[in-house]
Amino acid sequence: MSELFRFEKLGDTLGAEICDIDVSRALDDATFEEILAAFHEHAVIVFRDQKLTPEQQIAFSRRFGELDVNVRSRFNKPGHPEIFVVSNIIENGQPIGVTDAGRYWHTDHCYLKEPSRCSLLYALEVPRQDDGRALGDTLFANVAAAHDALTPQMKQRLAGCKAVNSYSYTYERKVQEFDRTPLKAENREAPPDIEHPVVRTHPFTGRKCLFVNEGYTTRIVGMSAEQSEETLQFLFSHLAKPEFQYRHQWQVGDLLLWDNCLTQHKAVFDYALPLRRRMERTTLRGCVPF
Repeated sequence: MSELFRFEKLGDTLGAEICDIDVSRALDDATFEEILAAFHEHAVIVFRDQKLTPEQQIAFSRRFGELDVNVRSRFNKPGHPEIFVVSNIIENGQPIGVTDAGRYWHTDHCYLKEPSRCSLLYALEVPRQDDGRALGDTLFANVAAAHDALTPQMKQRLAGCKAVNSYSYTYERKVQEFDRTPLKAENREAPPDIEHPVVRTHPFTGRKCLFVNEGYTTRIVGMSAEQSEETLQFLFSHLAKPEFQYRHQWQVGDLLLWDNCLTQHKAVFDYALPLRRRMERTTLRGCVPF
């Protein structure tokens, strides 16, 4: 238990709230180190009731490492390209942010050579029902706990395997399913497909984490097409079991921090205009998975 702030656990396998702390202010090293320790233990951390300027959001995010810039530059915040806008709002006939982010279980930037270490999402507008209940929750799954729960035989089968993660595959899938603008018109320099370990080692804690996801992983290298599909579908189903999950119900002012090695996430699309949802995300560069 921290001596520097109040702390509440939110889920059985992941999720915690750090209470009564204002991250818009410069935090001393001792406080930040306790936040970091809680983050490595609980993987998803929420800071409630934040009031952040873009500069303050970026400054706090930078405490965790080097900021990345999203490949879909159309939705990077004007004047602050480190901030990626996620929203269903339409202004002057155009979306102000990406409208279909998180349709599938995924981990941010898994299609890059150096996938993201972590992401921070700041809630500016949250849709609500007439009775006041928040909509647009986000689901998180603990992929280390999911790995630990595999049989010894499956762990042995996956040891040393690599899988292909593809930005282009998923983008074109969303073109077909959600009427996205075709990739060649949106961004002509999509990241190339990349191979990553099916089981990666967390660079800070050493835990073994499953690193395949239904959003971007297309096949396991070295397996037949049938074996690869069978194995991936088993893993996707396994990762999504309720016992590995935490469901975050958003409030305006939430700043949510999550570990992109230890977790996967998926958005809940139970709202539509005129209900408005507006979030702004920063993403931290990670390391080459091993």
